[in-house]
Amino acid sequence: MDTMVKVDGGEVWADDSGGTGSPLVLLHPGVGDSRVWDPVLPALAEHHRVLRYDARGFGRSPAPTATYSQLRDLTAVLDHFGVERAVCAASSMGGATALSLALAAPERVAGLALFGPGATGATGLASPEFNAEVERLATAGDIEGVVRLALGVWAACDPSPDGPAADQLRGAVPAWFATYGHDVADAPTFDRLHEVTAPCVLALGERDQTNVVTVNEEMAARIPGCRLVRLDDCDHFPTLRRPAKVTELILELAARAA
Repeated sequence: MDTMVKVDGGEVWADDSGGTGSPLVLLHPGVGDSRVWDPVLPALAEHHRVLRYDARGFGRSPAPTATYSQLRDLTAVLDHFGVERAVCAASSMGGATALSLALAAPERVAGLALFGPGATGATGLASPEFNAEVERLATAGDIEGVVRLALGVWAACDPSPDGPAADQLRGAVPAWFATYGHDVADAPTFDRLHEVTAPCVLALGERDQTNVVTVNEEMAARIPGCRLVRLDDCDHFPTLRRPAKVTELILELAARAA
């Protein structure tokens, strides 16, 4: 069942698979929207009640008109569906949000399945050169140029302009600009990762950017008891490249959390 959920000063599109299984919430990356979970959703929904939503400006969610927090929006979605505690399966930007919740309200996070995650307060993830080139292309109105640039950075396994990663990026790029100045960063978590108490698995793509791999390795080392998994032949789109393995890791983590 899909619906629009009210959040501070706006709304987001969300979907609830229903069912009686333990809750699992899927948090998408900044290079895509909740459709990025489509390859793994059916298998997950066989065992769990699965929630997913589009962050503001992404996918089916309207662009923001007021400042907002990713953490507060996630909390609002969980509250709307009456979910007090869930396993978070989260990619990239979504990983940063899941970690924010795990530290702000640990009682609400049963487990963390993280895929190429970010973390607020982490350094070395953003490339000033990439950001400058995105700005130059966008100023020139060359959005397809931004997509090609992003494919070369995030989609090493298949940078084809007709591939599934390109479809995700074409939807995400406008959100980068629509959310600018509205998305207020949540409190830094990178230096507090040693406080995470939820069971955790962190999977990184061996063909992701070197700086992302390095930061993810450090994150896994900081989170107590975190299992680090390296996905060969995988870039920043693990659900598109290795859906069976992503499903396996999420279900294993959820069983461990239970």
